[in-house]
Amino acid sequence: MAKRNNVSRINDAYIEQHDAQVKRQKRRKKKLYRRLLFFGIVAAIIMIGLVAYHIDQRVKYHHMQQEYADLTDQLSDLEKEEKKLKEEIELLNDEEYLLQIAKTNYFFTEEGEIVFKLPEEDSSY
Repeated sequence: MAKRNNVSRINDAYIEQHDAQVKRQKRRKKKLYRRLLFFGIVAAIIMIGLVAYHIDQRVKYHHMQQEYADLTDQLSDLEKEEKKLKEEIELLNDEEYLLQIAKTNYFFTEEGEIVFKLPEEDSSY
């Protein structure tokens, strides 16, 4: 069954004006939603970029801290080695110490001396 439209339009100018206003409001809403969607997408992209950058910086910072700790350990080892080498230099400047090394390692003896080298002794230098 077909429906009949028995309603007549009153005040055509007012109705047309009202319909035009409703259409304008719909267009404005549609534009507003599009703008909000666009700015939302842009904000999301910016936030994702900032979070990725922050994570990257934290990883770099962690690697740098680890490298700093390794280099600090290496520096302390080198300082200990430097201290030992300076002590050895001071000992090597002592003539008696050099004679002791010559006697124990190279069997340099004075007349009438006997040098015994025991295997469990560590070298003194």
